[in-house]
Amino acid sequence: MFSKTCEYGIRATIFIASQSYQDNRVGLKDIAQKIDSPEAFTAKILQILSKNNIIHSIKGVGGGFEIPKKGMSQIKLIQIVSAIDGDRVFTGCGLGLSHCSEEHPCPVHDKFKIIRNELTFMLENTNLEELALGIKSGDTFLRY
Repeated sequence: MFSKTCEYGIRATIFIASQSYQDNRVGLKDIAQKIDSPEAFTAKILQILSKNNIIHSIKGVGGGFEIPKKGMSQIKLIQIVSAIDGDRVFTGCGLGLSHCSEEHPCPVHDKFKIIRNELTFMLENTNLEELALGIKSGDTFLRY
């Protein structure tokens, strides 16, 4: 459903948030390693997330990436997805057709619309804090 860039962006944001809960800033190399992503690719993703005010980039000695604890509950997954993938996942055809609508539906249009609505609801109602706390507690994982 999401692009590879978006998947890595979600993983990176969750990892940064989990580290921020422990008052740690994390560097590019550590993030790329922990989310199993190429470093140069991760750098581009982090730049997008930073420009969209989802993560904060601190330069210099002791710098790195962080997310203020007090703001984590306000960051919803939909913000990350929209920053990286735009609205493609919310408006695109389930079969990838360029022209699919209520008036001219593809064979899976009505069934995919239900899934898309459920996905939108989940993304709008899932915040970064709950995901970071799952990593911190050891209940969830970012890699095997």
